[in-house]
Amino acid sequence: MPSQQDLRRRIRSVRSTQQLTRAMKMVYAAKLRRSQAAVLEARPYADALDGVLRALAGQAGAGRHPLLVERPEKSVTLVVVAGDKGLCGAFNSNILREAGALLWGGRWEKVELVLVGRRGIDFFRRRGLAAVAVFAELMKGVTAAGAHEVARLLAGRFESGKTDAVYLLYNRFRSIMRQEVTLQRLLPVERTRPAEGAGAAPLLEPSPQALVGAILPRYVEFQVLRSLLDSQAAEHASRMTAMDSASKNAAEMIDRLTLTYNRARQASITKELIEIVSGAQALAER
Repeated sequence: MPSQQDLRRRIRSVRSTQQLTRAMKMVYAAKLRRSQAAVLEARPYADALDGVLRALAGQAGAGRHPLLVERPEKSVTLVVVAGDKGLCGAFNSNILREAGALLWGGRWEKVELVLVGRRGIDFFRRRGLAAVAVFAELMKGVTAAGAHEVARLLAGRFESGKTDAVYLLYNRFRSIMRQEVTLQRLLPVERTRPAEGAGAAPLLEPSPQALVGAILPRYVEFQVLRSLLDSQAAEHASRMTAMDSASKNAAEMIDRLTLTYNRARQASITKELIEIVSGAQALAER
C-alpha cells in the first residue's frame, strides 16, 4: 500500500488537474456559446442561398457556368477540416479516420488534399502525404476573409480542370452532445430539376446566367465559411464535454484516494495505539 505521504501527494496532484479541467470547461463553454450563435445565425442564409442557386442552376442555359460543369469524378479535391489542439475527445480522430477511409478506399482514382487545422496537417505529414494547400492558422479564429481564401483556391482549381469535384469533410454541429462527420459536395453545385407539371419557369431579370454568375462565388465562399463555423462549434462542444468528464473523473479519483488515505491513517493510528498499550502492559508486568 502507498505511504500516507505518497497518497497526499497524489491527492494534491489530482486536485490541481481538476482545477485546470474545470477552468478549461468554463473557457470553452463561453467559446461554445459564441460559436453556436454564429452557426445558428449562418444556417438560414446558407440554406436560402443554396436553394436559390440550385433552382437557378436548373434553368435552361445556366449550366454553362464553369463552376456548374459536371465531369466524371476521377480526380477530386478533399478539404479536411480538423482542429488545432487535442483534449477534445474523438473530434479529431473521427474526422481523420473518415478522411483516411475516403483517401485509401478506392472511391476515386485520385484524391488531392486541402488541409485545415494543425491536427490534420500533422496526421497526413507523418504518413508522408503532401497536400496541395494547408491552412494551419485558420481555426484559431474563423473569419469571412479566411473562408474567402479557401474558396478562391477551390474554385480556381475546379475552373482550371485540375479537379473534377470538390468535397468538404468536417464535423457538423448538431448539439452539445452530438457532432456528425459530414461529407458535402461543394463543386459542382447540384441542380434542382423542375418538377413535372410545375408550369412555366419564372421570368428572371437579369438572365439566369447572370444571376448564377453573381451568386456562385458568394455561395462557394459561404458554404466554406459554414463548414468552418460548424467545425469550430463542434470542437468547442467536444472539448467542453471532455473537460467536464475529466473533472468528474478527477472528483471520483480524489474520493477513492481520500478513502484509501483515511484507511491508511486509521491503520497507522491503530498500530501506534497497540504498541503503546503493549508497552504499558509490559512495564506493568515488571
